[in-house]
Amino acid sequence: MKHKSCIVLLILLLSACAGNDFQKSPVDTMIRDMTDTPIYSIMLYDMNEEGTFFKDYQHQYRILKQSSPEAEPEEVVTEWYNVSKEFFNSHINDMGMEIAAKTADGEVSKTVSPPGYSNYVGNPQYGQWQQGAGGNSFWAFYGQYAFLSSMLNLATFPIRRSYYDDYRGYRQSGRPYYGPEVSNGRRAYGTGSAYTTAAKPNTRWSSSRRSSSTAFRSGNQTSRSGSRYNSSSSMRSRGGGFGK
Repeated sequence: MKHKSCIVLLILLLSACAGNDFQKSPVDTMIRDMTDTPIYSIMLYDMNEEGTFFKDYQHQYRILKQSSPEAEPEEVVTEWYNVSKEFFNSHINDMGMEIAAKTADGEVSKTVSPPGYSNYVGNPQYGQWQQGAGGNSFWAFYGQYAFLSSMLNLATFPIRRSYYDDYRGYRQSGRPYYGPEVSNGRRAYGTGSAYTTAAKPNTRWSSSRRSSSTAFRSGNQTSRSGSRYNSSSSMRSRGGGFGK
């Protein structure tokens, strides 16, 4: 009994010490390193949690960035980064979401939004709204940005104009936007959504962990905007309840 008490005390002591360590998030490091990049979007591509008593929290990111406002967006999928528990939990509902972006006017924001919304959806440089058969307007990218359409899976999950209008209201007030409620209390975007599950079927984040995201299901989600930043990212270039 005494032995067990000592182990528990040791764990609590180590946990307390760990909590005092400030860890700069890899997203903050990326933002710092991309100071000269005029336009970018950082999305939470995948996440993972390992260990029993001492857990490791990990993120992987997808970045869309442009060397100039006129250049084609370039996609980068990063390696895995260790993040702090606090940072991991602050984005527990944000898989597949954009968690930081820099727009053409130079504004850097950490307001969580659906992928592509900050820089590409609703931007007449990349596409236009088209009238659908049911009278709804949907976003369509121009042909030269077909990879964006493919990356955002618009063929299966088209983006309604009403979604984008709602997003703009949320962004102006600094609130995260996960789209409308589409089924069983779930939102259109974010961890556990049909959209994210289709976009990342081979995620390390297990189905049991996805379903435990009860706060997100109930619509009480909050998002805040951890620690290794490895610049040797892998790079891939490609030439661009969802309104049906």
